[in-house]
Amino acid sequence: TSHQGGYSHDAVVHALKNCGIRHIDTAKRYGCESLLQKAIKESGVKREDLWITTKLWHSDYGYENTKKACLNSCERLGVEYLDLYLMHWPDTHVLGKSNREVRAETWRAMEELYEQGLCRSVGVSNFLISHLEQLKEDCEITPHVNQVEYHPFQRPQELVNYCRRREIVFEGYCPLAKGQALTHPSIIELARKYGRTPAQICIRWSIQNGIVTIPKSTNTERIQENCKVFDFTLAEDDVEILNGMHDGRHVSWDPSLVV
Repeated sequence: TSHQGGYSHDAVVHALKNCGIRHIDTAKRYGCESLLQKAIKESGVKREDLWITTKLWHSDYGYENTKKACLNSCERLGVEYLDLYLMHWPDTHVLGKSNREVRAETWRAMEELYEQGLCRSVGVSNFLISHLEQLKEDCEITPHVNQVEYHPFQRPQELVNYCRRREIVFEGYCPLAKGQALTHPSIIELARKYGRTPAQICIRWSIQNGIVTIPKSTNTERIQENCKVFDFTLAEDDVEILNGMHDGRHVSWDPSLVV
């Protein structure tokens, strides 16, 4: 799900009931946590069979605010715990405090939520190596996940390698580059070669690069299509073609804006 046309009740129910999808990624920012509660109930899928990720928006950063925000998200989702809770953004603006101080204070609350079992795992989103290094110095628990934009045009391999060295799971969003990848001639050519769609090529490439991949769609047919990526493998040479398409463009955020 996302905040820009990122929610469809029918699509979520279809994904859960008919496609075998069990990972739901949402955020307070997206404004659909309470809508998801209804869709999950309608799907009939048991809570314990789901992996629910939501995110803490930067306006809720700070020790006490973080704890309240987590409880509020749980209430809106209709759950007693979260499988994964992420700090949505490294940057925030709190009068009299640096971003680093606010991140550290917020993360201490995240650590306690984890230790209490309210969050089965905790992580961050859009964090660069510099942010993760600061957190390492300031806090006790290493983030379990770093969720970052990842697609053929944005492949931050240095960050991926850093996360792997520290056993931080790297999770990639926008695997289709918000549709920009679907019209690239090389991707269209690979889709023809494998008898697949451009979207399936991008998702399969991301998975083969060892990335936890979370495509978003509100279209039931495309959700079904996005799931059919486990019955074929891209040749190494073709993976390298896609790896070579990195040009540094962002379709979601610009890291130069955060400190």
